[in-house]
Amino acid sequence: MVKIVVLGAGTGGAMTANLLRRKLGTDADITVVDKSTKHMYQPSFYLIPFGYLDAEEQARDVRELFDNGIEFVQDEVTGVDPDEKVVECAEDDIEYDYLVVATGHRLAPEATPGLLEGWEETDSVYPFYHYEAAMAMREAFEDFDGGTFVVTQPNTPIKCPGAPLKMTMLAEDFARRKGIRDETEFIMTRNADHHFGVQPYRDKLYQLWDDRDIQFEANFSVEAIDPDEQVVRAADGREIEYDLLAPVTPQYGQTAITEGSPLTEGSENGEYVTIDERTLQHTEYDDVFALGDCENAPHSKTAAAARKEAHVVADNLEALIEGRTPHAKYSGYAACPLLTKKGKAMMAEFDYEESISAPVESKMNWILDVNVLPSVYWNLWLHGYDPLP
Repeated sequence: MVKIVVLGAGTGGAMTANLLRRKLGTDADITVVDKSTKHMYQPSFYLIPFGYLDAEEQARDVRELFDNGIEFVQDEVTGVDPDEKVVECAEDDIEYDYLVVATGHRLAPEATPGLLEGWEETDSVYPFYHYEAAMAMREAFEDFDGGTFVVTQPNTPIKCPGAPLKMTMLAEDFARRKGIRDETEFIMTRNADHHFGVQPYRDKLYQLWDDRDIQFEANFSVEAIDPDEQVVRAADGREIEYDLLAPVTPQYGQTAITEGSPLTEGSENGEYVTIDERTLQHTEYDDVFALGDCENAPHSKTAAAARKEAHVVADNLEALIEGRTPHAKYSGYAACPLLTKKGKAMMAEFDYEESISAPVESKMNWILDVNVLPSVYWNLWLHGYDPLP
């Protein structure tokens, strides 16, 4: 029997495992390995601070997410030997015939000097990519009565690049509805020329931000946070004072993959699994596939991207097992619902070649993101069913 091992029980790993179970049935032994038994709906983290989603509904036991016949192993992956086809774990090593790497990003708050101290020792720093910080931020917003609200981004790639923009816009809207907008300044930084990389959504966002007096600091490379002085310092000497800070945590590949395997060799900074951007097959090891935040394909790192990649990985892995040439191609599709204010959102959809959706704010986009997608995510997407385009 063919042995398939999936590393990671996050979005990409869960979707792919369930798809493979239905495609291959009892002809394959499928094992998912993850050190955590908790699966979080991460798109909720920028909604929780404003009370737009129920925080208690955003987590599931991963063992409830897998179809019958999939084995879940709770263990910490420490390395991968693709020549011997072995996943090295803290408890017991696991052999495989085919490997799917979906290990996601590693959040590293310690990589920004002062970030951890500000988070743990003050009431003004909330790195909202962490669930605990997103939860605590809700009370911080309720107590906030004006000042400078700052969202910063690290010098690393990040999951959901639209989340910092959404946090900024929702916070500005929250201040308006609370009646403290005139007493509050809103600033977002990014170490790039623009706050959003894809047109025509970028220009529409610039228009919205100009109309709402939200400031964007371009090419701002965060060097350190001084929680005592309440200042963010950039590498070029610029400083931004804050009263409330929402820094995006630096993000990297998992050390078990970047340091414990050769799978990232050839990628930029050695942080990402090197794959063909269309077939999602490893460039050196034909029996290895990767998807989601852990690989180096030039797509936006979102759940919507992983959702499309999972089908490509499952199709191509099935073909490989059956002796056929993998033919499925990933288009680079990604989607980002850009929530601009309570009740309004713009859907940014694009692939490797072009933008897909129009840059239009609508209530329907808000309803889709806040009221529809969480249920679709838990009940359909994670199980490999994909009713939406």
